[in-house]
Amino acid sequence: MKKLMIMALMAGAATTAFAQDAVVKEAKKLQSKGDFDAAAQVLAPALTSSETTDKAAAWNLQADIMFAKFSAIQEENLKNQVAQKKVAFDTLGMNNACYEALKAAIECDKYDVLPNEKGKVKIRYRQGNQQRMMNVRLNLINAGLFDYNHKNLDGALAKWSLYIDSPENPLFTGFADVADLSKDQYRSEIAYYAGLVAYQKKDYATAEKYAHIAAQDPKKAAEANEILLFSKKETMKTAEDSLAYVNTVKDLHKANPEEERYFNLLMEFYTRSNNQKALAAWAEEEIALNAENKMAWALKGEVQMNERDWDNAVESYKKAIEIDPTFIQCIFNAGVCLNGKAIDLKDKLADKNTGGLTKANADKVKAILTDALSFLERAKELDPDREKVNWAYPLYQIYYSLGNKAKSDEMEALVNAGR
Repeated sequence: MKKLMIMALMAGAATTAFAQDAVVKEAKKLQSKGDFDAAAQVLAPALTSSETTDKAAAWNLQADIMFAKFSAIQEENLKNQVAQKKVAFDTLGMNNACYEALKAAIECDKYDVLPNEKGKVKIRYRQGNQQRMMNVRLNLINAGLFDYNHKNLDGALAKWSLYIDSPENPLFTGFADVADLSKDQYRSEIAYYAGLVAYQKKDYATAEKYAHIAAQDPKKAAEANEILLFSKKETMKTAEDSLAYVNTVKDLHKANPEEERYFNLLMEFYTRSNNQKALAAWAEEEIALNAENKMAWALKGEVQMNERDWDNAVESYKKAIEIDPTFIQCIFNAGVCLNGKAIDLKDKLADKNTGGLTKANADKVKAILTDALSFLERAKELDPDREKVNWAYPLYQIYYSLGNKAKSDEMEALVNAGR
C-alpha cells in the first residue's frame, strides 16, 4: 500500500512538471512567432500556480517575452527613424513591456536564490538578466514621462519608482553599473518627479520617501524639501505629527538660513497655532540665531502686545524698526501700544469719584500720547492710503485726547466714511 502511495505521488509530480513543460513550450513557440502578448497570456498561470516546480525558470521566461517585445518595438522604431519614415509605433506597448520585463527579472531572482532540493543555491539567471535589464531600466525614465504627459499618474509613479528602487534589489548585486548609485546621473531628478507625482496622488508617505532621496542632491534639495514639508504638513493629525513637522522645518531652516521659505513656514505654523507661549519661545530662538531678523522682533512684539505688556512690546518693535526704518506695521503697532499704555495709565490715575486727572498725572498721560502720535503720524506718512495699516481711528483717539479738534475731526470723517 505504501509503495502504491509513493508511486501516486511521483506520478502526480511528474504530471505537474509535464504540465509546466507544456505551458513553457507553448509560450516559447508563441514568443518565437512574435506573438508576445499571447505568449505572456499562456505563461501567466504558471507564474502564480503552487504546482509550478521551477518558478525561477517561469519568471525568467516572462522576462524573456517582455524583453523581446520591448526590443522588437524599439528596433522597429529605430529602423523607421533611420529610413526617415514617419510611422506610428506602439509606444505604450514598448513602455509597459520594459516595465514588466524588469519586474519579471526581479521576481525571477527572488526564486533563483532559493536552495534546491539538495539545499544548495545555484543562481542561474542573474548574470544574464543584469546586463539586459540595465538598458531596460533606463527606458523607464521615458516610459514614466510618457505616462505623466498622458495624465496617467499611477503608471508614471510605478515606472519611476521601479527605476529608483531597483538598483538596491539583489538582482543587481555586484553589478556596479546599476548598483553603484553614484554612477546614476538621473537618480535625483527622477526621485524628485516620483515624489511630485506621489504628492499629486496624495500618497504622502511615498512622496516623502522620494523627496528624501532627491534632497541628497544639492541641486534638487530646495525643490525636494518643499515636497517633503508639504507632505508632512498634509498628514499632521496628532501633536506628535505637528512636532515632527516643525522640527523638520527647523532643521532645514538652520541648515539653510538664507532660504526665507523655511522661516515663513515656521511663522505660519506658530501664528496659526494660537499658542502665544510657543510663538514667543520660537521668536526668542530666532533672535538668538540672528539678532538682525526684523520679523522675529516683530513677532516677539506682537506676543507682548497681545499680553498688554506695552513697554516691552514697544522695545521689541523699536528693534525691528532699527533694522528696517520703513517697517510700517511695527511703526504702527508701536504707536498703538503707546496709546494703549496711555489709556491704561489714565484709568489707573483717574480720581475714583470724578474720573478726572491732576495736572501732573495728565502731563504723564500726555507725554505718552505724544510719543504714540509720532509713531502713528510716521505710519500715516509711509502709508497714506492705508493699504497696510489703518491709522485713522487710533490717530482720532490721540488727537481727541490731546485736544486737537481740527485733526480729530479730520480723522473722525475718515472713520465715519469707512475709508
